[in-house]
Amino acid sequence: MKRQPVDKARVAGLVRELLAALGEDPAREGLVGTPERVAESLAFLTGGYRQTPRAVLNGAVFQAHLNHMIIVRDIEVYSLCEHHLLPFYGRCHVGYIAKDKVLGVSKIARMVECFARRLQIQERLTEQVAVSVLEAAEAEGVGVVMECRHLCMMMRGVEKQNSVMTTSAVLGSFREDPATRQEFLSLIRGVS
Repeated sequence: MKRQPVDKARVAGLVRELLAALGEDPAREGLVGTPERVAESLAFLTGGYRQTPRAVLNGAVFQAHLNHMIIVRDIEVYSLCEHHLLPFYGRCHVGYIAKDKVLGVSKIARMVECFARRLQIQERLTEQVAVSVLEAAEAEGVGVVMECRHLCMMMRGVEKQNSVMTTSAVLGSFREDPATRQEFLSLIRGVS
């Protein structure tokens, strides 16, 4: 789903209106350039809408007749909660069992970022990453675990600063075979 470029001038105008509606003076010294900075920031933070996993892969799918588990751990994740537009952040662990293809290692992180740079919920983000890796690698199975802190829960609402949300998506052999799933979970925790 590729979308049009962000209309930064319109977003800046809306931010100016928002500041005024909040009781601020958008013309005061500290806020003069804020609408434009927010527009730039939001364009960057939602850049995933203007990308596709296929474009992010950029052909970095390689033939390799393997049947091994490949894991990339501790991929940093930064996203915006679609309910409050506040950040959530953490780390993502992706594992897959290759059949005939492997993905360029940096491309896995780029695929995570492609989906994270959208207004999200962590549950959907985890699933989108798993499905895109499964499809791109034509993998036997995929496991994705994401551990994130949500500012919408830390700064407002229940105000629980030490809470971490963990989500997982397991597809193919990771879902069907408990031993495969357990090996993945052990490896991402650094337990052998």
